[in-house]
This record gives sequence, C-alpha cells and structure tokens, in this order.
Amino acid sequence: QVQLVEYGGGLVQAGGSLRLSCRASGRTFSSYAMGWFRQAPGKEREFVAAISWRGVSTYYADSVKGRFTISRDNAKNTLYLQMNSLKPEDTAVYYCAADKLPYRGVTTEQNSYDAWGQGTQVTVSS
Repeated sequence: QVQLVEYGGGLVQAGGSLRLSCRASGRTFSSYAMGWFRQAPGKEREFVAAISWRGVSTYYADSVKGRFTISRDNAKNTLYLQMNSLKPEDTAVYYCAADKLPYRGVTTEQNSYDAWGQGTQVTVSS
C-alpha cells in the first residue's frame, strides 16, 4: 500500500507561481507512473499532468500545457508540479496519484490510479 502526501498549496495572485510536492512511501515509487489531478468547487475531478515511471514521458491537459511542468525525483520518492502563470481558473484542490500497475507509461484515466493523496488547496486571486 502506498501513501501519498501533498505539500505546497496556498494563495497566490494571478500570474504567480507555486510548486506542489507529493511525497510517497510504502511502495517502490520509482516503478510507478504518477499523475496530478484537480477538483474545483462544483466540478468533477480532472486530469492535469502525468509522468512515466522513469520520468522520460510526460503529458499535460491542454488547459495547463506550457504553464505547468511535472517532474519526479525517484531518489527522494517525490513528485512535483511546477505551476507558472497561474490563472483564477486554476483554483482547485490538487491531488497526486500513483498508477496501480508498475512500469507503465503516462495515463490520463483516473481509474488507472489506485492511490491518492489527501489534496492540497491552490487558490489564485485575480
């Protein structure tokens, strides 16, 4: 069983930056693809970004492409999401997630992930 804990959320003005971190424990982090999702008030949880188990491949939602960067440090069991040029519509609770099977490439499907963090709030003011 893997445990995921997100850090780094907060309040930022539009145009600003934040970096989210997700620390994993309890499973071999480096063997699993990882993803970031978000859920805004009154909306469904949506895909944001994903990274393959070795970090070679990444994939982004169109809404964040060019502004967000997903990365991982397998030596530190940590996943990151660097968010730049933030917009009010990026306001949401952000979740990291771990793929249910090892050694896979990126996936945007929520049901491909079997472990989720508790979420961290990101609020972007206009």
